[in-house]
Amino acid sequence: MTEKKRILTGDTPTGRLHLGHWVGSVENRLALQEQYDCYFLIANKHAFTTRADRPADIRQSVLEIATDYLACGIDPQRSAIFIQSEVPAIDELTFYFSMLVPFNRVMRNPTLKDEIRDKGLGDNYPFGFPLYAVGQCADILAFRPQLVPVGEDQLPHLELSREVARRFDQMYCGVDPQTEDKDYVTAGGVFPVIQPKLGRVERLVGTGAPSAETGELLKMSKSLNNAIFLSDDAQTVTKKIRGMYTDPKRIRATDPGETDPRKNPLWAFHETFNPDTAWVDEHRQLYRNGKVGDVAVKNKLIEVINNLIDPIRTRRQHFEQRPDDVIDALRLGTRKANVIAEQTLQLAKTAMKQDYFPQRSVTLS
Repeated sequence: MTEKKRILTGDTPTGRLHLGHWVGSVENRLALQEQYDCYFLIANKHAFTTRADRPADIRQSVLEIATDYLACGIDPQRSAIFIQSEVPAIDELTFYFSMLVPFNRVMRNPTLKDEIRDKGLGDNYPFGFPLYAVGQCADILAFRPQLVPVGEDQLPHLELSREVARRFDQMYCGVDPQTEDKDYVTAGGVFPVIQPKLGRVERLVGTGAPSAETGELLKMSKSLNNAIFLSDDAQTVTKKIRGMYTDPKRIRATDPGETDPRKNPLWAFHETFNPDTAWVDEHRQLYRNGKVGDVAVKNKLIEVINNLIDPIRTRRQHFEQRPDDVIDALRLGTRKANVIAEQTLQLAKTAMKQDYFPQRSVTLS
């Protein structure tokens, strides 16, 4: 039997999961857990970068995310769901990796820049905020995965992880810089140069109006109050979709751009979630010709979204009534995660010649 390849991905706990998480990564996780050895991180320490004054909220968000994972169908017997702060090897690797990345390189990370702008932080953010970009490298590389399922906005973080892996393997393992990325481990490196796996939708828009500054639809986000959550009840889904932004010229939409998913969230959602592509094509044309209005198109979308998340809601209610099952799943996953992360740390310290005391023998796995 061949050993399963490993996958690592996760979420910073800022609340419950929404449809953007679903198409960005969670769908992939469900499909991949049959075939891969999956590790799903709840990055509670990263939540402290902007909410250090609300530790109770962070704790609750960890439990909400874990419950959402289980409700979506993540199986704790096959996939490890674990809590970042309970895996100390990640912290030690973060320190070592921070020595391999220039500060100005971290600050050039476009995702970091976007977060500073979108959250209105200006220059008023803790040192830990840029440090978390290096911490994400440790989150990932501690598990030496082959694939990382992510949304498009996380690609800059993954590129930094790839740079760190190359730098470490070249500096401490003697890997030739001319080595192809796929061959770093076979060439003697500790860390693979990881590959991203994007969801089928790179960036799901929210339900709200476009940005006043750019005119572009904003990404779905809890903080922007434009999200539909996987735990929303049917009435809430109905209310959110009926209040969804649509083009002001929708009554006579002669410009094809007015049904462009990049400009109209109503059609972005139908293209993403409606399995009846013939209905979508037909009604898009009717909409353009002014023969069907928002109400009919929104009512269909309400039906589609509720059909998607109704089984998730049902499973969530099950786990909400059994909180001990959620904790048990986290305990099991965190135990498995610590085995791999400690093994990685020992391999890294051996490569760095910082293994001063006898350790149990470790093999790559």
